[in-house]
Amino acid sequence: MPTKKQSQNNETLNFEDAIERLENIIEKMEGERIPLEELLKDYEEGTKLLNACKEKINVAKEKVEKI
Repeated sequence: MPTKKQSQNNETLNFEDAIERLENIIEKMEGERIPLEELLKDYEEGTKLLNACKEKINVAKEKVEKI
């Protein structure tokens, strides 16, 4: 289960680490029977990770377009 500190650090993860964490969350959600509260926390963390990854992709895309 992620701690508040882990969730805050999601934004500072590099892209590859964020994707790996997101994949771990997805596997956990698909494969385990977990309590609803924990499921919601993981879903929230996954959403934040997804948004952070999208932002990193957009920044990279803008840099490539400038080149």
